[in-house]
Amino acid sequence: MKALLAALLSIFLSVSAQFFLKAGMSSAVAKSFSENPLSAKSIFELATNLHIVTGFALYGVGAIVWLSVLAQWDVSKAYPMVGLGFALTAGVGLVMGEQITLFRLVGVSMICIGVAMVGHS
Repeated sequence: MKALLAALLSIFLSVSAQFFLKAGMSSAVAKSFSENPLSAKSIFELATNLHIVTGFALYGVGAIVWLSVLAQWDVSKAYPMVGLGFALTAGVGLVMGEQITLFRLVGVSMICIGVAMVGHS
């Protein structure tokens, strides 16, 4: 049970990181980076963008939590759990106004079914 909660926390942190990174890359700073990707100014602005820094920090914490999962479960059981991140990302994206097509919804459902099958094996 402890490993399951840790896996879910790690997945939640990774999904949260994605949305923070998206927010950071949707800013004017990111637009300047896409125009001048190798300029010192644009790299500094990205590296100091609060959303981007938060996103990377969440990834780091998620990775540390994931280590506790790997200490308790076989990788072949643990890693498919990461697929649940697709469902969580789609759900959060939907709440945030992103378009989720039927095709994408079916694909995410198939991933969840696969994760459930692996979890029961």
